[in-house]
Amino acid sequence: MSSDQQQPCYFDAELTPHRSLSPRGFRILMAVVIAANFTVDAAFYFSGAWPIFGFMGLDVGLLYFLFRLNYCHGQLIESLRLTDDAFEVRRRFPNGEELRWSFEPYWLRVEIDNPPGHDSKLILVSRRRRVSIGSFLTPEERGAVAHALRDALHRQRSGPRLIPAEPV
Repeated sequence: MSSDQQQPCYFDAELTPHRSLSPRGFRILMAVVIAANFTVDAAFYFSGAWPIFGFMGLDVGLLYFLFRLNYCHGQLIESLRLTDDAFEVRRRFPNGEELRWSFEPYWLRVEIDNPPGHDSKLILVSRRRRVSIGSFLTPEERGAVAHALRDALHRQRSGPRLIPAEPV
């Protein structure tokens, strides 16, 4: 049995950006935009303003590119895990790159404005290290994560500790 399985886990969460438009909804939206664009393009083309046709195609291409970029950024994942020995943060980027931070739970503080505003940051502080997490969350979600982390740290710090018996 590994050490991770032996230690109790006080907090384990994955934070991901919310995307309100599903892939199916994206396909429908692009079909509607292309159909509307083609209808307007045809009117311009038949009235003799054929250069408009190309420019209106560029805006559809730009719209598609920006939506794809948005979906790519939506694949960012931040994993948070609190055990007796460490609080670990893993940030996995869409390109496969991964950053990791490990904090000693006893020194860890969770900072956020009260009440959380649009520009509020959820910051983990341990001694001289500071890491901002959940920047893609709404202010209410950042506040809820901060509250849950503080509760988990409190449970971890006040939990039962085994004290080794002194030799006789």
